Amino acid sequence: MFIVKKYWVPVFNEERSLRIYLPEGYHESKKSYPVLYMHDGQNVFEDRDAVGGRSLRMEDYLKKNHVPLIIVGIDSGANRMEEYRLWAPGKLSEELTGKSVSQEAKGREYLDFIVKDLKPLIDATYRTQITSSYMAGISLGGLLTVYALCRYPNVFTRGVGISSAFFRNQEKLEEFILEMDCIPIARLYLDCGDKESGDERIDRAFLNSNERIYEMLEKIGASVEFKVMKNGEHHYESFSNRIDEVMSFLLRES
Repeated sequence: MFIVKKYWVPVFNEERSLRIYLPEGYHESKKSYPVLYMHDGQNVFEDRDAVGGRSLRMEDYLKKNHVPLIIVGIDSGANRMEEYRLWAPGKLSEELTGKSVSQEAKGREYLDFIVKDLKPLIDATYRTQITSSYMAGISLGGLLTVYALCRYPNVFTRGVGISSAFFRNQEKLEEFILEMDCIPIARLYLDCGDKESGDERIDRAFLNSNERIYEMLEKIGASVEFKVMKNGEHHYESFSNRIDEVMSFLLRES
């Protein structure tokens, strides 16, 4: 069972819920555990809390498979687009979706908060393997995750980006990756559906965007796997069906 705690997030200027899952037997053992930080925390564990009524159903997966992992889900807010975007919307974003009303981008500050404030708190409060911190996200959460693994490779060693909305910041993210000689990412899973939106033009651009980032990361030495999900769509019914495969890849020993 996960517990819910409120925590002040300065970059958002408000409290957010943290949904913290402690593995089976945590309180009876003295073991330390890796930690997976997940965006859109309200959509991680149970349907009753999820936006739209469907979650990843991660709690079911964890209990069924007795996974020795701590998960910290960080709730997103009403202004998710601004909170998770790393930079103002770029040209590709405007071409695909029209101009965004807001130019706000708080994603980099949000990640700084996780690294400098939240992670030290979690490490001090729970028995964690401090050097085994991972990150996972969906859509814009995937964008955040890839940037975090690139910017903080000594903090987050493994990651997951499901149907990542790289196109929102495609140009700036590519510039950022190109500036790097090498990225020592130990393990990164990326995927993209071939029917993300139901609009063929957007579906094709979404997939091309993901393929481009995958190829760039692989070229500079990241250990990354990319999968095209046949009939994969951009909603949690589709996302949750991938959890067994995604988590098996993330957590396997070699």
